[in-house]
Amino acid sequence: MADQGKYVEKSYQRDTRYIPTRITADGRDGFPVEAGRYRLAVSRACPWAHRTIIVRRLLGLEPVLSMAVAGPTHDADSWTFDLDPGGVDPVLGIPRLKDAYEARPDGYKPGVTVPAIVDTTTGQVVTNNFPQITLDFSTQWSQFHREGAPDLYPEALRAEIDEVAELVYRDVNNGVYRCGFAGEQESYEQAYDRLFSRLDWLSERLAGQRYLVGDTITEADIRLFTTLVRFDAVYHGHFKCNRSKLSEMPVLWGYARDLFQTPGFGDTVNFDHIKSHYYEVHLDINPTGIVPKGPDPSGWLSDHGREALGGSPFGAGTAPGPVAAGEEVPSL
Repeated sequence: MADQGKYVEKSYQRDTRYIPTRITADGRDGFPVEAGRYRLAVSRACPWAHRTIIVRRLLGLEPVLSMAVAGPTHDADSWTFDLDPGGVDPVLGIPRLKDAYEARPDGYKPGVTVPAIVDTTTGQVVTNNFPQITLDFSTQWSQFHREGAPDLYPEALRAEIDEVAELVYRDVNNGVYRCGFAGEQESYEQAYDRLFSRLDWLSERLAGQRYLVGDTITEADIRLFTTLVRFDAVYHGHFKCNRSKLSEMPVLWGYARDLFQTPGFGDTVNFDHIKSHYYEVHLDINPTGIVPKGPDPSGWLSDHGREALGGSPFGAGTAPGPVAAGEEVPSL
């Protein structure tokens, strides 16, 4: 699943046995970048998949890389394409993403995760290595980037982007899960303290600069955004990350709203899917399966004032155009 992991000494440990194969410009792993050959399987509920949705849209890869959207809930075995007519993905012709994993010749055993990229010529998952997928969208798929696509992983800033992204992953992206799935009080409190210490560090960093690295949006911002946008709706209550709501942390709340209101970010967010997934699937945490009505998401559209810090979201590039037909999300 998106949240595959296990308890080790009552502390949550994410299973990171991802398929290392890459889709590259030179095809060195046997999978060259080709227009129309691959299909990106996602769920709008999953923060790891959400990264790929944002990057795909910002770079304008929609015409060459189609997208299969699984429903927000799943059973113990697989994400399912229950949003599609007949419960079958219209391109892959399968009802469950697990079918594309099981089609692999290596008999892949770890959990069925999103995002995953499927080779439509064979029906097999090529990769589910989510940290690498978005980097490869930037560096390997450049021949298909739209005119005016931003440079989300500029070579001169890669070391700093990687450093910041690793801290964000360890303490924030995965940190909320370590809080939510902790099996004992001590493990929970350690994860909680690391999470909020890192959020405080990020607040200090962003108090005087608009973006995490440099003066434009980069991969680092995208990786932080997908956790922040779920914070008040899910992590604050469901995962017991309740020292402060995002809306009570002024710098991060302004930063997150700035990104949300940037084309390619808020127009990829589906709060209904997000809440449905966490509250209905994690029945060990929420046994009733009741999904909260709140919080009111309209605050995401309020003024943020971050333009005063300078910078430009896309640098020398331009904003993406309208959302592709059929990929729209409910407006706030």
